[in-house]
Amino acid sequence: MEATTGYAKCGDAHVAYSVLGSGPLQLQYVSSYTISIDSLDDDPHVAHYFRRLSSLGSLTRFDGRGVGMSDPITHGRGPTVESFADEVVAVLDARRVERAVLIAEAGGGLAAIEVAASRPDRVQSLVLVNCYARAIRGDGYPYGHTRDLVESFLNQNLDPSQSWELDGSDDLTLIAPTMKGDARFREWWQRSSRRGASPASALALLTMTIYADVRDRLARIATPTLVIHRAGNRFIPVELGRYLAEHITGARYVELPGSDHSPWTKSGDEILDEIEEFLTGQRTSTGERVLATVIFTDIVDSTGRAAALGDRAWRAFLDAHDAIVRAELQRYGGREVNTTGDGFFGAFDSPTQAARCARSIVTAAADNNIAVRVGVHTGECERRGDDLAGLTVHIAARIEALAASGEVLVSRTVRD
Repeated sequence: MEATTGYAKCGDAHVAYSVLGSGPLQLQYVSSYTISIDSLDDDPHVAHYFRRLSSLGSLTRFDGRGVGMSDPITHGRGPTVESFADEVVAVLDARRVERAVLIAEAGGGLAAIEVAASRPDRVQSLVLVNCYARAIRGDGYPYGHTRDLVESFLNQNLDPSQSWELDGSDDLTLIAPTMKGDARFREWWQRSSRRGASPASALALLTMTIYADVRDRLARIATPTLVIHRAGNRFIPVELGRYLAEHITGARYVELPGSDHSPWTKSGDEILDEIEEFLTGQRTSTGERVLATVIFTDIVDSTGRAAALGDRAWRAFLDAHDAIVRAELQRYGGREVNTTGDGFFGAFDSPTQAARCARSIVTAAADNNIAVRVGVHTGECERRGDDLAGLTVHIAARIEALAASGEVLVSRTVRD
């Protein structure tokens, strides 16, 4: 599915948004990450998460002010929870959506809570994933992080040359520990985070979300609410999720095992199952399973190549690469499942044809001075419409990440 994009006017600012999928159920995603909407579908795990969400209805994602394609933060007028909430409503207005399901993660929950409490007529239901009402401990509130730790964390981020760390762990290890060894995801995470916001904007947004306190809004929420939290979340401790559920009347609380703060990881389907059941009354993740051979392709050192070529030449380079891969997929009877920005996710009925196609892609790309690598794996996949998911897909992506330049790396299953 291709996302359609547009702009909403919020005061004197333009807020970029994209719409994925269709259907009577209107879903509005609210995130505090400084990763732009034009980068979210470049990683297969992230793309899968949002494609499955969009299968439930029309899904809108947006860049908050200071992020991605939206207008920058005005000097001297830093973001607030209220201004963040205004952006949520502005996007609803631009799309002429009267009421929507707000699905929020992390600091995005602050704005979603504000909208649900102050403008309940605009919220059909509320989903809070690894969210909080206040992140810092205080009098009568023994949850979250100490103020000293938070201030140390923020002070370190004043210097853009420094890596973000907490207790000796970098940001990816804290936020998505199950993905720390996935080279492809790490490269996407670092590239997208740098592109999404300037250091000053990122610090302003982080400061707003980490010092905010919306506890007084919780008692005013009357809309059906689902709170989901990972039990081992170090970035936003589980006690903060439990506090939300205890103070929102009638909230349903689901505590899942694991330590990922980000929902778009290998175990994202566990979260999506809960959201789907909450919104529709059923789960479809136990759907049809099919045997398939999956391939992932990737341009080697795409970030360095893009920087060397410049935007216009890089776009032409990508177009040439895409044409080569699509031609070989068609030649060998494969199916394009998804693109990942600088690579492809394809599927075959035959492992032999998949391996032959992979070799042809590497050869044809090299003839055009494009270095690619390919990973191939065979196994059972879960089919959701035109999409494939499951462990087989994750393994194929990991194999591709281990391949050398110009190499087709296959699993033992494919070899046998």
